Amino acid sequence: MRRSVSADTSADWQKLAAVPLLTGLPDDRLRQLWSASLPRHYGQGEMLRRVGDRAEHLLLVLHGRVSATVTTATGRVVRLGEWTGPCALDKVAVIDGRGHTASLTAITPCSVRSLPRARFEELVDDVPAVRRHVLRLLAGQARHQQERFADAATLPVEARLATWLLEQAEGSSRAHIELPGTQQDLADLLGTTRVTINRTLSRMRRDGLVEITGHSVEVLAPELLALRASALRPTVGGAAG
Repeated sequence: MRRSVSADTSADWQKLAAVPLLTGLPDDRLRQLWSASLPRHYGQGEMLRRVGDRAEHLLLVLHGRVSATVTTATGRVVRLGEWTGPCALDKVAVIDGRGHTASLTAITPCSVRSLPRARFEELVDDVPAVRRHVLRLLAGQARHQQERFADAATLPVEARLATWLLEQAEGSSRAHIELPGTQQDLADLLGTTRVTINRTLSRMRRDGLVEITGHSVEVLAPELLALRASALRPTVGGAAG
């Protein structure tokens, strides 16, 4: 069930400045967007939007984590990714005016501002810097998705998992990484099975690369994990003529 968050304070609008899509906007514009948006709170496990729902609002997550999934015709759940606030969700669906590209579910309790699509379009039309920024973000996301699809098609599961762990660790010497729900959720994200993920994590633990505690993984040796990932990548032969 959707619920409004508590009454806004005078400085709450400043939270929008942390959303990458809105970074650099002047204070008066951020105040306008705050006034034009509606507050929402979603509990863990609640669905923000279903795939195919009309994208009439841009969802600005101020706090919390959200997953994006689709279900195939055979009933298989494919996890497209997860996002941690502050961030803006499914910008493509809002821009093209069609249905949401995935079902969006709160992994943790989430505080969200819901900005009408018309106000977002005005922002993109009126502020060239925002328009350029949106295009750069969409281009970056398209590249990342293309890389993920290529990895899923060519990389062994261990290389996919190692790469994902390193991305989450962000180069830290030791990092605790919260799994996206269950091992089945992680398997859906990486395009494999829960059994395979379980076996791969167990092998990494035996090799001293990670430690597993409950729903989190600690990367013990990021350099060795990176070597493991690169060693498992296929060699591409030939050269462009």
